[in-house]
Amino acid sequence: MSDLTHTDSSGRARMVDVGSKPETARTARAEGSISMSAETLEAIARNAVTKGDVIATARIAGVMAAKRTADLIPLCHPIALTDAGIDVEVDRMLPGLRVTGWASTQGRTGVEMEALTAVTVALLTIYDMAKAMDRGMQMSGVRLIEKRGGKSGDWNRD
Repeated sequence: MSDLTHTDSSGRARMVDVGSKPETARTARAEGSISMSAETLEAIARNAVTKGDVIATARIAGVMAAKRTADLIPLCHPIALTDAGIDVEVDRMLPGLRVTGWASTQGRTGVEMEALTAVTVALLTIYDMAKAMDRGMQMSGVRLIEKRGGKSGDWNRD
């Protein structure tokens, strides 16, 4: 990696020109988790949090975030997503929630940032909705786990 793609010859930040790249199917998946007290996890799992359904709200927030990534990350391209989603899994061993997010498009640039943003905002939403019960919750492990398509091809975290 000798050249940074988001800087010009003078070292100034810039958006990458993807106009000459072919449109291809692109998909990315990301993951993260939030640990919490067992009591907080049980309240979320029973849908007994006073602010409402934490898991359903986190799913919606993640999808909304994926669609707004270019508004949040300065050099990201606005992308017409063909799919985006969030899965939330209760993990009593953590104790906490494991979040997986994905994004897909048919386009000239990848959707890694959209998948990562979806997961991050879903986790933040969980924290926001349950913080009155447990301010000690901790988000961790947000990372890309897979990307498909584009010039660089497919990549999987092993």
